[in-house]
Amino acid sequence: MKVIKIGAVWCPGCLVMRPRWDEIGKENPWLKIEHFDFDNDKKKVEKYNIKSGNLPIFIFLDKKGNEFLRLSGEKEKDELLKIINENKDR
Repeated sequence: MKVIKIGAVWCPGCLVMRPRWDEIGKENPWLKIEHFDFDNDKKKVEKYNIKSGNLPIFIFLDKKGNEFLRLSGEKEKDELLKIINENKDR
């Protein structure tokens, strides 16, 4: 499973979520997490059809790279961990 995070430096919710994802990454070293900047990574922004009003965006991909869940905005760490643990074998 992989999580694509898309955020921006001007996005308050992105700043809130950054340390939560850092903790999740340290606690789950098997989890692949990639971060892309809304303003600087336009190819990824277009590929995933991201609009600036929805940031931050978290896209969950299965082992084959297929999106199975998309979340936006601030999320609690426990909520993210529940999703990750329920889908870790995808």
